[in-house]
Formats: sequence, C-alpha cells, structure tokens
Amino acid sequence: MEWTREDLDAAMAKIEELASTDMEFRKLCLSDPHGAIKQATGKDVDPGYRLKFIENEGGYETFVLPDFKGLGDELSSADLDSVAGGGSSTKSF
Repeated sequence: MEWTREDLDAAMAKIEELASTDMEFRKLCLSDPHGAIKQATGKDVDPGYRLKFIENEGGYETFVLPDFKGLGDELSSADLDSVAGGGSSTKSF
C-alpha cells in the first residue's frame, strides 16, 4: 500500500499522541518500529523500509544529524548560502 503525505502526517500525529501517553506503545516504537506503525495506523510499512525511533532524554535536546555527504562531495549553492555570512540562529543552545 502506498503512503500519501496525508497518511504520513496522520500517522506521525497518532504515533506522537500514543507514545506520549502509553508506555507500552512507546516501548514498541523503540523495539519494533514497523509493528508500532501497524498498531497505530492499521497500515503495513514495506519491510525493506528502514525506520528507527529514538528516545528523547530529559535535559537534552535531540537532533537527528543529516546524511553524511563525504569529504569529496561538493556543497550545493543552498548549502554554501546556509553557512556563509555568519547568519544568526533563532534558537540558542
């Protein structure tokens, strides 16, 4: 079954809701992400689709790092623009 953008948005909202109130569901997310999605939405995820939930630890802000592009890869114009000029961030750490 194909997933639409609306399906994904609805799934994420449902998973967020369940994971914030149901400890057993939260544990399922961490141990069996595909099973958790199936339980929350009734829809299967392609078994070859790699998916991982991570626990947010209190006292820390959790960030997911972008894909590594390697040392030999050139930066795109958008990447260069985002790091050039010392722009300010709206969030302090």
